[in-house]
Amino acid sequence: MTQPAKNPAENAVEIVEVGPRDGYQGIGPFIATERKIELLGRLVAAGLRRIEIGSFVSATALPQMRDTPDILAACKQFPDLEPQVLVPSERRGRDAVAAGARRLVFVLSVSEAHNRNNVRRAPEESADEYRRLLQAIPDDVAIRLDLATAFDCPFEGRIPEAKTLALLKRLVALKPDAEICLCDTTGRADPDHVGRLFSEAPSRFPEVKAWALHAHDTYGLGLANVHAAYREGVRIFDASFAGLGGCPFAPGATGNVATEDLVWMFERMGVATGVDLAALVSVARDGAALPGGLAGGRVRDALSAGSAACAVT
Repeated sequence: MTQPAKNPAENAVEIVEVGPRDGYQGIGPFIATERKIELLGRLVAAGLRRIEIGSFVSATALPQMRDTPDILAACKQFPDLEPQVLVPSERRGRDAVAAGARRLVFVLSVSEAHNRNNVRRAPEESADEYRRLLQAIPDDVAIRLDLATAFDCPFEGRIPEAKTLALLKRLVALKPDAEICLCDTTGRADPDHVGRLFSEAPSRFPEVKAWALHAHDTYGLGLANVHAAYREGVRIFDASFAGLGGCPFAPGATGNVATEDLVWMFERMGVATGVDLAALVSVARDGAALPGGLAGGRVRDALSAGSAACAVT
């Protein structure tokens, strides 16, 4: 892809807040629905507009997500919010649309081992599920495709770029105008790998107009990988407030890159995010304190320490 233009409007990024889904799903103690809605409202007030509010999945597999229909219904009280929900199958996608969802995220893995561990089927079978879902939902429902283990798999190791591109070839043909997000599920991707894949994929599939990156920070490279994708022209990035998260089906993976860290980096670069960092840090502090949560990130603590030092001075 060509390097980013100097026009600030073209350099602006969209941050997709995924904490209420990716951040919560691995937490054992159930977070009260009212608490989830309160935190959601504060994230919206901080300027986050597109938020992944939950997933339509088996309540047995992910009990934390059992109130997603209730959270989705509550989104009506936030006019500026654009909620999206994750679905792994045609059936769950139908359920989400019936509940009022108008933006779906369909997820499947490049790695067969991870896909079978996650949704009990091969990637090719998930691709067929995706095709059936596209045929089943109304045209006014927006679709995003999350390609998990696009860089690395907890079971198979590093994923060859050719393998990711081969699956993309099949999936892009099904819906060329879908937003496509490449996911570093384990947090083991490196900036060179991210840069190469985000250079090659848009060149191979110019019909795709919106690419995104879902980065985890397991090995401390989350921000570096985001920056590598940004240099290749990517402008949509997932992040989780307080760095909450970790894939239940990727042993050892920690949370997404922290939303506050992402905002801090981009604002320091002169790249607009539309997010009020002070308001975000306030809700991130409360998110980090959720019982059973695994928080990450650096900016939240750094700003808190700075404020304390100023108060003492």
